[in-house]
Amino acid sequence: MFEVEYEFGEEDLIHFNELQFMRNEEIQYNIKKNRWVVPGVMGIIGGFYYFYYGDINSSGYILIIAALWALLSPKIMLLDLRRQILKSYTAKEKINMFGTYSLSIDPADPNFLLEKSPSGKNKMAWADLVRVEYGKRYVYIYINLSTALVIPVDKVKQGNLEQFAEQAEKMIERFS
Repeated sequence: MFEVEYEFGEEDLIHFNELQFMRNEEIQYNIKKNRWVVPGVMGIIGGFYYFYYGDINSSGYILIIAALWALLSPKIMLLDLRRQILKSYTAKEKINMFGTYSLSIDPADPNFLLEKSPSGKNKMAWADLVRVEYGKRYVYIYINLSTALVIPVDKVKQGNLEQFAEQAEKMIERFS
């Protein structure tokens, strides 16, 4: 029987949502547009102040603000995203989401991935799972295209995560 036990916390939820956020092409396009269009317009205004009024101080301030905007706006957007993620869950949902998880593949019932979480026990059919993906510090077992079981490598308490992930990958392929 393959089994893995791990802790899932707020930082893991935030990490997964940031990953989804960074993979979304439309959001990335909007970030790039915001990062370059606003400073570009400010640069034009700064140039206008310099060439029309001859005011190098005001022009310099506007260009500094434009450069800061281009550098800091993506970071500020990520901080706001983190705040929004945590705000979108109620206290009860957080209690049911954060804590110790146990995933197991039982040879007696090979059609399901068994999950024990703070919210209770769940059975997930292998045919319903999408894929296993490996990150630098996480392993993701995707339930659908936007939802996954996030397993932080450094918070595994019990079991061999590599063997479990390989077996989960084989089971998903077998039942898909």
